[in-house]
Amino acid sequence: MDSELIGKIAQIASVLEVSGHPKPGNVHRTQDFDDMVFEDFLISGVVIGSLMKKAAEIGNRYQNDDSLHKIKLGKIIKEAVIETDRWIGNNTNLGIVLLLTPLSASAGMSNDLNDLRKNVGRIMEATTSQDAINLYDAINLADAGGMGEQEELDVADAEARDKIIDEDISMYKVLQMSSKWDLLSYELTNRMPVTFGIGFPTFRTTKMEYGINKATVQTFLTILSKKPDTLISRKYGDDMAKLVSADADSVLQSGGILNPQGELLLRELDKQLMRNKLNPGTTADITAASIMVAYLDEFGF
Repeated sequence: MDSELIGKIAQIASVLEVSGHPKPGNVHRTQDFDDMVFEDFLISGVVIGSLMKKAAEIGNRYQNDDSLHKIKLGKIIKEAVIETDRWIGNNTNLGIVLLLTPLSASAGMSNDLNDLRKNVGRIMEATTSQDAINLYDAINLADAGGMGEQEELDVADAEARDKIIDEDISMYKVLQMSSKWDLLSYELTNRMPVTFGIGFPTFRTTKMEYGINKATVQTFLTILSKKPDTLISRKYGDDMAKLVSADADSVLQSGGILNPQGELLLRELDKQLMRNKLNPGTTADITAASIMVAYLDEFGF
């Protein structure tokens, strides 16, 4: 697939995700956070385009099993976070970058959706210890809400970095360690089951009948209803994350954004989450990845 097209689709997915309204508990076109505003996310989505194009180009160049490590996935992720920080100086898109970078590299070497998902797995499994170090640098630069803080191989621990190099622990293995409590890590080490199995088909089907915005919000709600948000879990505990998922499911049972009653409940949920500072940010990241897959399917293959 053409790398320039892939870069554009990554940008489109990023800006459509943040534009989804009213995406409960998140920044959207009529709602800001105190420290992050809608325009910050738009800028972030645009400025990573060149890095996603680069990932696609490198993925196409190094698509054989014995050269996949040369993609240097962690380095591209770090570069995308540095570029975002140059413009915004805030963690608006680390999770999106983590998901869209392997998707972009995979799209550069894929012919269809089955290839795309398979190659994401191949790329992740071929990552190196240097990729892991670059990932740690990206997380630290983004100061990402507790991501990577754990007893073993904590990103803030210099000794952990030495251990990664000395024991040749790959980025894939590092993410496996956190996959039990971080949904993004689980996605990246299991060939993106939520993105491909839940988010993408929901967005594709809903968009056909209801348009982009409703498809974006309905996709977000569907993912949240089925998978408790691990950003909420890290900040407020698993029980709170499960309660938020149950609330999202209740909104969906009333139709979600697709009918007036469901939309009324959706707007109430948005107010409730904002009032209690409950931000399903991980769900937003996976929604962006789902949108990217849908546009790759529609315009790329």
